[in-house]
Amino acid sequence: MPELELSDDDILDAMRRIPGYIDITTSDFREVYRLAHTYALDRLFDGIRAGSLMRIGARPLRPDMRMDEAARTLVEQDMKSLPVVDAAGAVIGVLTESDFLRRLHATSFLDLLLRLVEEPGSFGHRCHETPVADAMTAPAVTVTEDATFRQILAAFRAHPGRSMPVTDAGGRLRGILLRKDFIARCGADVAP
Repeated sequence: MPELELSDDDILDAMRRIPGYIDITTSDFREVYRLAHTYALDRLFDGIRAGSLMRIGARPLRPDMRMDEAARTLVEQDMKSLPVVDAAGAVIGVLTESDFLRRLHATSFLDLLLRLVEEPGSFGHRCHETPVADAMTAPAVTVTEDATFRQILAAFRAHPGRSMPVTDAGGRLRGILLRKDFIARCGADVAP
């Protein structure tokens, strides 16, 4: 969470309201504020770990799976993206709706819909012939089960997706962390 930027006037006004004499500069006050803000956030979100927020049971995709089969798997699980794992269960990528759009040279689903309506035969891409490995985003941004609030936040900042794979220390899939679940938990922790 970003710190509120304090002006010198904000600091001096606050210091004037404290009874007695305070021997501190505005830059010293800023440093105290920065540290207090950091410690307060760490305390507030200390219990948040990826493992406690992740969803388990999602069926991942295989790199040799065809994109049409992957699309059916996404729809069946009501997901916008799924991790792609190798034979050992290690996450090697993620296949997202955006990856499908990129393969179809569409900027959005509305763009795709309009093209289907206006030019039904205009698609040269054949999803039933394309393996997931050719379309997935790799490497995947992942977090481990013990990832902290700050680590999860940094991972979500590192990519625009709505979910990310949660792995064990060996990189094997353990679950999926949805951005909306993370936000809901953090919002519940700061609600009055």
